[in-house]
Amino acid sequence: MPKRLSEEERTTIRTRLKEEAELSLSRYGLKGTTVDALVEAARIPKGTFYLFYPSKELLCYEVLMDFHAEVQKRLARQLSEQQGIITENVLVSLLRELFLSVDGSFLAHLIERKELEVLMRKLPPAVVAAHEMEDELSFESLLGHLPFSCTEQQIQVFSATLRAVFLTMLHKDEIGEKHMHEVIELLLSGVVHELWTRGRV
Repeated sequence: MPKRLSEEERTTIRTRLKEEAELSLSRYGLKGTTVDALVEAARIPKGTFYLFYPSKELLCYEVLMDFHAEVQKRLARQLSEQQGIITENVLVSLLRELFLSVDGSFLAHLIERKELEVLMRKLPPAVVAAHEMEDELSFESLLGHLPFSCTEQQIQVFSATLRAVFLTMLHKDEIGEKHMHEVIELLLSGVVHELWTRGRV
């Protein structure tokens, strides 16, 4: 019978698994990240892995969500530091920093390998739907810093549009890496300008 894990042990194992998964995703991508390699790196029995995650995809998704939450938290903090003086240019600049922070991260490697779509397809539909709802709630909080209020419809559309801009990074090869950052900034400028225009109506 397996040993009962304390709460501290469970936290330590979960943290270690997520750290090893992020490192493996950066180096080897989703396909090259295996449960066998993860449990060896985390120094736990394979059976213990499945006490925490039903699949490697759900572990990788949790790592992705942690990264997403950290980026959102950073953006919220930066917006708060503006002390209520948010302009179109400030928001574009902050969003650009957010998008560019992805470059060099494990997420950038997933995007380059076209594996982000693969990961999302392998997740239960309820997990993906929960993420979309969480996105909208996050953006509702962020948009609360703007000098005007947004309707629920505007929040949903803005959230979906930013996801669409983000997904253009899946097509870096077709767009051209040389112009990618400029393209992202141009798209963000258009999205923010439209948000500003509609929000002030």
